[in-house]
This record gives sequence, structure tokens and C-alpha cells, in this order.
Amino acid sequence: MRIGELSQRSGVAPTALRYYEQLGLLHPDGRTDAGYRTYAEDALDRLAFIRAAQAVGLTLAEVGVVIGVREAGDAPCRVVTDLIAHRHADVKARISELRRLERDLAALSRRAATLEARDCDPSGVCHVIPRIAPMPAG
Repeated sequence: MRIGELSQRSGVAPTALRYYEQLGLLHPDGRTDAGYRTYAEDALDRLAFIRAAQAVGLTLAEVGVVIGVREAGDAPCRVVTDLIAHRHADVKARISELRRLERDLAALSRRAATLEARDCDPSGVCHVIPRIAPMPAG
């Protein structure tokens, strides 16, 4: 199938397909006499994997590592497991950061409800957001 059909059947834009090819994630199986890329049916499975891996947070570089392991003839399950564990740890840390931010924002909202605009010091920008100590020079 040509790139347009692959794009239509997979839901992946032709520009993304060309980009995946540049990254080595997708390989056309040939070209027509007119020079158009052609792809085998298994390209759809490859694209489904790429999209699913991205959906769980893997980067295209990480997807490339997994595909490289598979193309070398090995099962990439251990690599995928390690990547998922790392991504899971990153997400947990980000959730912790977001919870801390949510608490800070809630406190600022409560603070803002007690402040009057007329009391805002004109030397600052806005007294709803309190000043913090300046960063040390260095």
C-alpha cells in the first residue's frame, strides 16, 4: 500500500509516517516505478505499537530502542518493562509535584480572598503572589 492508504488506514498523518521513517521506526518495503513509497500490511501493526507506546508515555527514541531490540531478533519485553517502570516513577513524582502545587494554589486562593486591591503596594506587581527571597548572585 502507498503512504496515503497507510495514513488513512492507520490514522497517522503522512508527515508523521515520513518522520517515523527518518527515525528508523518504520520501513517502506519498496517504491513504485514512480518513486512512491510502498508498505506491507505489517506496517499497520508497527504503527499501532508506536501509537500505543506513545500513549503510555514512551518517547519515540524509547520506541526506537524497543523496535531495535525486536529487529535484532530478541524479545524486547525486559526493555519495555524497564521503560514502563521508569515512566511510572516519573509520573508518580510529577503527581506529587502537582499535589504540592495544588496545595500552594489553594493557599494563594484563600489568601487572595482576604486581600484588597487598594492595599496593593505599587512597587510590586501584585500582592496576591507574595514575594520570595531573591536568588543569591553567583
